[in-house]
Amino acid sequence: MHRSTDRFLTTHTGSLPRPDELIRTMYAKEEGVPVDPGALAAQVKEAVAAVVRKQADAQVDLINDGEMSKPSYATYIKDRLDGFGGTGNTFIYQDVHEFPRLEKKVFGDPGRSRRKTPACNAPIAVRDRVAPQVDADNLKSALSGVKATGGFMSAASPGVVSLFFRNDYYKDFESYIYAIADAMRHEYETVAKAGFVLQIDCPDLAMGRHIQYADLDLPAFRKRAQLHIEALNHALGGIPPEQLRMHLCWGNYEGPHHFDVPLADIIDIVFSARPAAISLEAANPRHAHEWALFETVKLPDGKVLIPGVLESKSNFIEHPELIAQRIGRYAKLVGRENVIAGSDCGYGTWVGQAAVDPDVVFAKLAAMAEGARIASKVFWK
Repeated sequence: MHRSTDRFLTTHTGSLPRPDELIRTMYAKEEGVPVDPGALAAQVKEAVAAVVRKQADAQVDLINDGEMSKPSYATYIKDRLDGFGGTGNTFIYQDVHEFPRLEKKVFGDPGRSRRKTPACNAPIAVRDRVAPQVDADNLKSALSGVKATGGFMSAASPGVVSLFFRNDYYKDFESYIYAIADAMRHEYETVAKAGFVLQIDCPDLAMGRHIQYADLDLPAFRKRAQLHIEALNHALGGIPPEQLRMHLCWGNYEGPHHFDVPLADIIDIVFSARPAAISLEAANPRHAHEWALFETVKLPDGKVLIPGVLESKSNFIEHPELIAQRIGRYAKLVGRENVIAGSDCGYGTWVGQAAVDPDVVFAKLAAMAEGARIASKVFWK
């Protein structure tokens, strides 16, 4: 884990806009149209090289592959693991369900509507042991041609897999989530062995409250979230915490979010996870106020915060001075060395996501880098 020592570092959540040609090819693959694997692999490698250059040009410090090879941050596992061949899952987002016109708009997104979420209907096992290594090799190759402080790669948590893929096989939920954890361990350890920081995506710990567990009260949800963390820690047992970060998310969609579980209600559970760094939404209108939580909650020793200083659903380019203010709020409360600037969520959470114009995305990242420089002049004189 690269830590701030003389300035604030910058990063982002993971997914970035994909090239149009790659989007078309991945749409075809998701829809069952025959796709030449070699041609797709070449498109992915080229897209990784391009997106790494764009991050470097925006002066982002901690760079990744933009998740170019994945149809979405969670549903890609159906292509890498055996056991998922059942009927598709359906989701009720508690907040948008109260607003039918908005619900239709949110779920009418051409990329979201193409996502495939077949239920688990057989034993889970690793099918494609090569894909994570190919991803790591593509990122290594791309990073060799740019100046960057470090690289990271993301992977789905056992909990978010259980959110998107219904269990129709295992006797109970605990058996199911641990089976996922055991199967995902291969990908986690492959990324770590390649020398990258591994980011675990954990929307299940926040978004799961108003989707997967909307019928539970808070104590029951917390109990289930603790089980998610236990399974995650089990899968990550062979990787040092300093090589791990996790992303906490309430859902990367433009909805009311008025059923979002408050950060205060889950922060202790989040801190019990193995990763040293915690990436969290901190810029959007529903969670921008939660920096104040750290006036009373102490950041555990060894932990680092990656607060979002950029919104992930807005085409506004945040002013660098605002970004510096957001960084400063956290630095004053948890220590300048324990803060890395990031984005609320991804800009290509699924193939074809187009909430933010691709060119604006990289302008926002450049603004973040400038805001971090402004904040650094204040906190590192």
